[in-house]
Amino acid sequence: MKKLFMPFTLLSALMLTVPANAGMASWYGPGFHGKRTASGAIYNMYAMTAAHKSLPFGSKVKVTNLNNNKSVVVKINDRGPFKPGRIIDLSKKANQMINCNLCKVDVEVLSKGDGKYRKR
Repeated sequence: MKKLFMPFTLLSALMLTVPANAGMASWYGPGFHGKRTASGAIYNMYAMTAAHKSLPFGSKVKVTNLNNNKSVVVKINDRGPFKPGRIIDLSKKANQMINCNLCKVDVEVLSKGDGKYRKR
């Protein structure tokens, strides 16, 4: 029984330290500023927004930089990132708030949007 308990305890501890929605975050800015996003909104690199591959547009997520525990809440209004291993692209402003550039983050869904295309 003791032999089974130790590996299970160790595995449980590891599961608690690695968030389920962890991955790499990057950011995008000047080259896209003022252009239309996949949702139809105009991209503003100074707004608290992000791109995600599958969450519905309008979803709000909390992104935590796992290196410094700084967090930011952003609204999903675009699709991406399109580089392997990355799970979210932050706006320039959101990136600056958590000192990320390219960092490991946890993404927590706070609310799911309706996913509708919005022309703004």
